[in-house]
Amino acid sequence: MSAKTVVNQPKPFITTTYSNKWTSGICDCFEDLPQCCLACWCLPCFTCKTSHEAGECVCLPLLDAYGLIPPMTLSLRVSVRQRYGIEGTICQDCMYACCCGPCTWCQIAREIKTRMSPITVINTRETIPVLWFWLNCVTVTVVLSFRC
Repeated sequence: MSAKTVVNQPKPFITTTYSNKWTSGICDCFEDLPQCCLACWCLPCFTCKTSHEAGECVCLPLLDAYGLIPPMTLSLRVSVRQRYGIEGTICQDCMYACCCGPCTWCQIAREIKTRMSPITVINTRETIPVLWFWLNCVTVTVVLSFRC
């Protein structure tokens, strides 16, 4: 009896369901209830948390208290839109920032959360997973051949 072990890494392809649109609407705040509650009960805390998750300074949203157009809400919305290739205009961003500030922050937080989730890796061959790494799958296919 002889055993032959074949070790290979199949070439997976990566699929994504993201498009150039927001993954949730401006009024879909209840899709993520914990974030919605935090935004409702303590908007300054929520905006600082969301700003940090976007890679910006934690205290920047506190500047929104000054001025007619909230500058940090507008700039962070534009930044997230550009980072993820989401279609839109500065006029739309300005309108949402002025008229729907808390909803805009919830939408930004949902977008970051959705886009930061792991990528789906699909294999086209049946394999036995041995080790899983972040975004990388190492697989080993064991082929046994018996001879009399």
